Amino acid sequence: MSASPPTHVGRRGITPDTAEFVILSFEGPDQPYSQAGGLGVRVTELSQALAEAGFRTTLVFIGDPALPSVEQRVHDRLTLRRWGQWLSQHHPGGVYDGEAAKVADYGGSVPYFVLDELARSAAAANRLLVVLAEDWQTADALCHLSDLLAYFDLRDRALLLWNANNDFSFGHINWGRLGYVATLTTVSRYMKHVLWKIGINPLVIPNGIPESFLAPPDSKQVAALREAVGGSPFLFKIGRFDPSKRWLMAVDAAVRLKQRGQRVKLLMRGGMEPHGGEVIHHAYSQGLAVHDVVVSDQEFETLCEAIAAAADADIINLRSFISDDFKRVCYRAADVVLANSGHEPFGIVGLEVMGAGGIVVLGGTGEDYAIPFENCLVAETDDPEEIVGYVTTLRMQPAVLTNIRTEARKTAALFTWDHVIGNLVSRLNYLAAAQQAVFSGRGGYGA
Repeated sequence: MSASPPTHVGRRGITPDTAEFVILSFEGPDQPYSQAGGLGVRVTELSQALAEAGFRTTLVFIGDPALPSVEQRVHDRLTLRRWGQWLSQHHPGGVYDGEAAKVADYGGSVPYFVLDELARSAAAANRLLVVLAEDWQTADALCHLSDLLAYFDLRDRALLLWNANNDFSFGHINWGRLGYVATLTTVSRYMKHVLWKIGINPLVIPNGIPESFLAPPDSKQVAALREAVGGSPFLFKIGRFDPSKRWLMAVDAAVRLKQRGQRVKLLMRGGMEPHGGEVIHHAYSQGLAVHDVVVSDQEFETLCEAIAAAADADIINLRSFISDDFKRVCYRAADVVLANSGHEPFGIVGLEVMGAGGIVVLGGTGEDYAIPFENCLVAETDDPEEIVGYVTTLRMQPAVLTNIRTEARKTAALFTWDHVIGNLVSRLNYLAAAQQAVFSGRGGYGA
């Protein structure tokens, strides 16, 4: 049976019948090898959500070398392609171990894979190929892919987008070439303004959270964790050990609360970055007791027992990988979650805390969803006294606390991935019309 003749997007819109997606990213779903930060969470959840919405989706990422090179998920609608595993075998330290060699291999080989395995078949079926590339490591690959598609007369059958999740390594990007071949996007108005400074005006397509993250964490586990930590106020902070995350501000806030006679506990989970040593040294120098917690598995009971054994410390430093479920228990159990970054492009952690019914202190940069004292608290400065003041206010005004929890969950519900994909598809319909992209299918969005 022959494919139906192609039509322009003016007659048919983007639906699972008319389009398929490929996501190009260094990070991906493999824990802990491929998830170094928010990018891994983003592409994992976005690819999953697209597949659950019915779209054929392929995620090409630097995966764990011990796992299969190809894996099917979501009723075979989501295909994981673990790229460069021959390099990753020699760089077991994670996705960014041996980064330069991986970037070169990715840029030189992925475009041919997308052309031969995805673009040709999509065109033969009269489906539009939507390519979403993430961060600087994929910029050259996307430019090379555009050249290949143009050479083989397939460029009008694909939409190419490149997304900035952060401003890392902007100096490595040929902005003139990238802006010519792709539509540039970013994740918040804050990042849009960052890009304005270098003459780029991107579209804003926000991040999201899974709808399952709106379900309250297990109340018994929440109570058990609070008991194990054994302190009040109970503060929790998670993220990379990067100075922009304001770890020192969080430590200093704990110091000041302790100096005022409160039995403060800071439970934290950082990364492998060198700044972590500075954070721990700073805590010791301020007179705080720090206890590292390392466990052999991710079971809740194991973690709780280890935390309880460290409860005499002021800072309990989780040195082992923790699951999403355990993070969400921490978000709800803590009196305050400190996501007080001085530079936060979007703020997935903030939304995750809101969805779990927790109270979060944000840093007031990329968190477009933040409304201070309505759905969160916002640290506008790097003064630890600001955090101390907010914690004190919440303890004195429980009605404010209840209202923030309620409004926070309402906000999180507006940023689930189904909402984000609706936003994305609307943008893609505009871009396809502007490009006069060629594709067809049965029925269609906007048909």
